[in-house]
Amino acid sequence: MSSHYYQICKTCVMDSTMAGTVFNEEGICNNCTEFPEKAAIHWMPNDKGVARLDAMLAKIKEQGAGKEYDCIFGLSGGVDSSFLAFKAKEWGLRPLVLHVDGGWNTELAAANIRCVVDENGYDLVTEVVDWETMKDLQKAYLRAGVTNQDVPQDHVFIASLFHYARKHKIKAIISGHNFATESTPMRWQHPAMDLINLRAIHKAHGERPIQGYRTISALEYYIFSPLVRLIKFYHPLNLIPYDKEESIKFLESKGWRNYQRKHGESIFTRIFQDCILPKKFGIDKRRAHLTSLIHSGGMSRDRALAILKEPVCNEIEIRREIEFFCRKIGLTVEEFDQLMVEGSRSHKYYKNWDCYYNFMKYFKGAVLRLRG
Repeated sequence: MSSHYYQICKTCVMDSTMAGTVFNEEGICNNCTEFPEKAAIHWMPNDKGVARLDAMLAKIKEQGAGKEYDCIFGLSGGVDSSFLAFKAKEWGLRPLVLHVDGGWNTELAAANIRCVVDENGYDLVTEVVDWETMKDLQKAYLRAGVTNQDVPQDHVFIASLFHYARKHKIKAIISGHNFATESTPMRWQHPAMDLINLRAIHKAHGERPIQGYRTISALEYYIFSPLVRLIKFYHPLNLIPYDKEESIKFLESKGWRNYQRKHGESIFTRIFQDCILPKKFGIDKRRAHLTSLIHSGGMSRDRALAILKEPVCNEIEIRREIEFFCRKIGLTVEEFDQLMVEGSRSHKYYKNWDCYYNFMKYFKGAVLRLRG
């Protein structure tokens, strides 16, 4: 694929601006050609999925027998995690609910979290990240110019899930991540669980020690937690028919309120996806989301193309939010604007886990295969 030639897939809306997207001779991208094989493994909204779900729930309940909780999941107040909360109740699970407050919650997100927890009678633990550390990490990532600016939020979220799972001797982490709306890989991202990379970026661009911020090492994440402590992620929404619009209607009937704008649960996520990604990196993340919906039958390609003709965001509204963001994080708007036009760097410019990753992934897979 030449960098000077623009191309868009003939069956989805991924194009040559999206890193890692390549096309065959018929003009079809690798996301489309790889989808059937991945779907056969991960996505079963059918009778086969019902059987898998029944077996999954039975295992979770068996492992949690006699304990206060049989599983844990993270609740952001967004659609997927909120819907999962109601399904967990319907399935008879006894989850501990975790919310990680990184400092960017909207008021509506907080209200939705409380609504979901109260409606289902769940116990909620809130992990409040040290704000000075969080904003220092986020400024470090901005200065580094790497694409995955979500790492500081994503890393502490996963680290906190494992922390509370260990603390309460929980073996099952259930997730609202689902194949129907999120199957298209973000090939431009670097894994948020690369603690080596996070520390290297912070060392180069941070201004204070990391404290009040949970981390998890690659060995803990890939080896000790799944193979020794037997903590496992489950994705039950992949085993049922999942329609996001229908899920929103259901949640609204329970008192949950829909967000007027995309990414309504997090101010930072809104700025990252609606401003930083398209302006600094030329990435329109909507393409990946819409492609997932095309693949799962939730949207036509024509409808997706029409959506992409609309602006990523309202420029006046996003500018107001950038001003608020800069005041809160300790940057001037001029500094932020300068960072948006400065050159970007690969995550691999900084020390990272690449020399260990393939071995850990192979070792984990080999052990799991031996265990059956």
